[in-house]
Amino acid sequence: MTIQVIRDWRDLPDTSKGAAVAIGAFDGVHRGHQAVIVAAKVVADQIGAPLGVVSFAPHPRRWFQPDAAPFRLMTLDQMARALEPLGVERFYVLPFDAEMAAMSDTDFTEKVLHTGLGIRHAAVGFDFTYGKGRTGSPQALAAQGEGLGFTVSRVSRHDDPHGLKLSSSAVREALKAGDMDRAAVILGRPFAIAGEVVHGEKRGRTIGVPTANVRLGGYMRPAYGVYATRTRLPDGRVIDGVANLGVRPMFEIEEPLLEVWLFDFNESLYGQTVETELVALLRGEMNFDSLDALKVQIDADAEAARAVLKP
Repeated sequence: MTIQVIRDWRDLPDTSKGAAVAIGAFDGVHRGHQAVIVAAKVVADQIGAPLGVVSFAPHPRRWFQPDAAPFRLMTLDQMARALEPLGVERFYVLPFDAEMAAMSDTDFTEKVLHTGLGIRHAAVGFDFTYGKGRTGSPQALAAQGEGLGFTVSRVSRHDDPHGLKLSSSAVREALKAGDMDRAAVILGRPFAIAGEVVHGEKRGRTIGVPTANVRLGGYMRPAYGVYATRTRLPDGRVIDGVANLGVRPMFEIEEPLLEVWLFDFNESLYGQTVETELVALLRGEMNFDSLDALKVQIDADAEAARAVLKP
């Protein structure tokens, strides 16, 4: 089954309506989000409806805080791939524009969910809010849905049995601290950066360390440093490696970059989109007196990365 991505709520055909949906930003599709999606799936199976997820682009935070630092945990393509194994058939990516931002909670329910998407059920998290001024709540949605013919389930806060908070903010805190294990526990998978391989300064080639360089774009910035990595290529191959993420104190750059050295790999990837999992932070960024000293450290980093990634 291939997930269907629907990028509006206006003028949809009947074949795109009638789903049981989970609603939220779902940035990261972490285990807390997955609990909301499971709740929607239970009802979808009971009533024989397609399972859908409703999210927004851009993220509402970006709309209201256009100058905020990059904070995203995944791209929309990554989100779609994360939703598919959960049984999601339809991914509604609703444009968060001036019209959406100005809607009252009742307008959002009536115009978007009822008339636009024709939903039969909505599952939301315990802290879900909607409408201008965040006036809507799960309780308000349930009352509005009753009058419009759809049901609502509210999912209680879902934390790890060991007390770990399962939230996007908790993922960001872990990434900022360089705690990739904690981030992976919350997400249910390693944090990964996807992007097009771009041309760099090719300085690494002069010391036998060619790198695949990816700009961070809208991703939040994890702790700068050197990581053990696994990179998925467009053809599905997964290659172990070691990467520097940051601004390289020795050859400083303005925009942080992910520079991945793929082990035992010698193919051109320019212009291709790859996805790199940051498995473990090995060390912070460092400055070096010479290229020779840098090469010695990179070799040590590679050995450490191979040890971490060993099956």
